[in-house]
Amino acid sequence: MLSSPAALPDEDIAHHGDVLVVGGGLHGCAIARDLAGRGWRVLLCEQDDLAAHASGATGKLVHGGLRELARLDLGGVKRALLERHRLLHAAPHLLTPVRLVMPHDDGMRTAALIRLGLWWHDQLAAGSGLTPSEAVSLRRSRLGALLQPEWSRAFVYTEVMADDARLAVLCARDAAEQGALVLTRTRCEQAAPKDGGWRATLARRDPVDGQVVRRLQVQVRAIVNAGGAWAPGVLSEVLRLPPAAGARKSGEPAGLTWLRGAHIVVPRCVEPDHGCVFHTRAGRFVFALPYERHFTLIGAAEQAHDAGPDAVSVSPEDPRQLCDEVGRYLTRPPRPEDVVWAFAGLRGALQRPGRGEEGALGRHQLQAHVRPAPVLTVWGGTLSSFRLLAEQAADQVGDLLGERRLAWTAEAALPGGLLGELLDKRVSPELDLLAFQSRLRQRHPWLDLPLLRRWTRAYGSRVLRLLDGVRGRGDLGAEVLPDLFEAELYHLRRQEWAMTAEDVLWRRSKLGLHATPAQREALAAWFARQHCGNGQADMVWLHGATGTAG
Repeated sequence: MLSSPAALPDEDIAHHGDVLVVGGGLHGCAIARDLAGRGWRVLLCEQDDLAAHASGATGKLVHGGLRELARLDLGGVKRALLERHRLLHAAPHLLTPVRLVMPHDDGMRTAALIRLGLWWHDQLAAGSGLTPSEAVSLRRSRLGALLQPEWSRAFVYTEVMADDARLAVLCARDAAEQGALVLTRTRCEQAAPKDGGWRATLARRDPVDGQVVRRLQVQVRAIVNAGGAWAPGVLSEVLRLPPAAGARKSGEPAGLTWLRGAHIVVPRCVEPDHGCVFHTRAGRFVFALPYERHFTLIGAAEQAHDAGPDAVSVSPEDPRQLCDEVGRYLTRPPRPEDVVWAFAGLRGALQRPGRGEEGALGRHQLQAHVRPAPVLTVWGGTLSSFRLLAEQAADQVGDLLGERRLAWTAEAALPGGLLGELLDKRVSPELDLLAFQSRLRQRHPWLDLPLLRRWTRAYGSRVLRLLDGVRGRGDLGAEVLPDLFEAELYHLRRQEWAMTAEDVLWRRSKLGLHATPAQREALAAWFARQHCGNGQADMVWLHGATGTAG
């Protein structure tokens, strides 16, 4: 922890607001967005980059409730399907349906029971526009070509992949456009109750050397602790709150387990239009998903973690374990030395009382403190349920502030999600994006297809702003990396809080998978040239913090 600065007098308060959200992961950004859209004055601070930790290290799947179906939790299945439907329409550019092949293993439920469950799931998902499930003979189908001959039967069903890090960034962008102040590389050092609310001290760090370059104090009525794995530290070290009744000394709920999930990326080893789901010896499932056109994402290897959030990393055993598990199924399995990228994240899993298993979709806990001043802490949560969690959190914050305002995000698009700007009619999220890409190519025939696809996937309809006034590649500025131009980099700095090469290569995009070490160094050098002293850095910091960025 940084040393605690002396409290400043009232006249030195830099910002007065209603709510301070601590944590710029997906849940913190979604909560800030929801609160700002309800008219609350919101400030969000994140000690690193947006989605720099667990929110950018998920398995990339928005699940449709099959886990809940296995527990016969029909209410959970319906909630999962509804949330997936809402997200597909809110951000069709960031979510992609993917067909998954699941070979039948003797350790699984019987084939007849699985087929019945998938059929039941299809009935509940009727009208979603997604391809229903089917049973296939792997010896007669092309889908069996990559699998070892002992696997003769499989089930194929549809899930949805999402760009998790960009979802967090776009929630923050929407929050800013609703009036929120978003501060990255800014740590909440301390907070003390004051005048019925909280007086908090925020420290902004230089993105290059990590040194504190500015401190400011803010006065808010309530704090949302969305620190993820850092939430216990926020409670005990920053807010100095005692544990709630029934909680551990750390402030964590008694049923919370921290799980470290590791994923690896290897050269493509599954079909480009189909992923796979493999049943492991331990009775879990490992996914092998088509990723970034030329790669396969494999994960997760999960295990309990109690060493703290700063110690989360991929162990040497993780790639070996994942390659060994998929090697039981694939004819040409990847080897640990084939791994081109690996990442790990820490998630909080809440147990159902007396059941010893993780709860239904959206299983999370919102823990409220009324005294000495209002605080709401988020425990758990998933990629699949982040919008619903944020809505429930915003409701509770309203209760803490004495005014529950109307929810609004259920039918609202995220930035870039309004593809109708170029379309005569809407058909389905997947087909709408293809039609949007076709119309954009007609308007800008000079756009190469790979660049067009990447931009429309990343920015959706907001690509029209990026291309405003652009008549050809020459108007995009210097090409810093192949198909990465200065026009896009300036957009990412001003609109999406990108301050380093890592922010761009691994969170605003996945260009890091395609870039050489020399190209990564060239991008880092470009950012170093933009970092012209702390004064200008502060201008970018505050300029990109609100919805007024140019």
